[in-house]
Amino acid sequence: MAKNAVVLLSGGIDSTTMLAIAKSQGYETYAMSFRYGQRHALELERAKQIAERMDVKKHTVIDIDLRSFGGSALTDNIEVPRDRSQEEMGTGIPVTYVPARNTIFLSFALAWAETLEADAIFIGVNALDYSGYPDCRPEYIEAYQRMADLATKAGVEGKALLKILTPLILMTKAEIIRKGAELGVDYGLTFSCYDPDERGRACGTCDSCLLRKMGFIEAGISDPTEYQSTEQ
Repeated sequence: MAKNAVVLLSGGIDSTTMLAIAKSQGYETYAMSFRYGQRHALELERAKQIAERMDVKKHTVIDIDLRSFGGSALTDNIEVPRDRSQEEMGTGIPVTYVPARNTIFLSFALAWAETLEADAIFIGVNALDYSGYPDCRPEYIEAYQRMADLATKAGVEGKALLKILTPLILMTKAEIIRKGAELGVDYGLTFSCYDPDERGRACGTCDSCLLRKMGFIEAGISDPTEYQSTEQ
């Protein structure tokens, strides 16, 4: 019997690699993306292309407007940090953190997973590259798993419990890229920038772009991204 999995797909390196991992483990994949008022909504176009290229069973895009709450450089009129050092990126909670985003995303994924009678939800959280994000830590995922065990029909009835899987959580960006390359991921389809220009080119200076550049350099693989600056 086929195993079903809901995969949270943003269109970036991590979620795309995770989708490839889920497929390599024999899961029938159902991809879920979110249009949540993010300034980098271009990622949704990439997520659609990735879902088609990687032959997911179904791809759904959920509309929720987190601009109603603001509080993040991704959903509010707050400047996106640029040209930060690794030390700066690893200190404190950055303004690009979207309050409760992963809790919201996981709740939607949990609802879909229940209706699919899915075996797993894959989420590409990473505690190394995004150490400042409170909802990317192993403790958070463990707590959400306990909640899901209590909140689902399968959990209450004592059936096989739905597992929240985080295969990338303790991997470096370079390790993630190497793993994806092994699985045939086309990183030219992925998009990482928090603040692209009107032509859709990555800024090259936000935290996400810097981490992407560093990851490809350390992995020894060419970064296919078109940046606003020719320097990579």
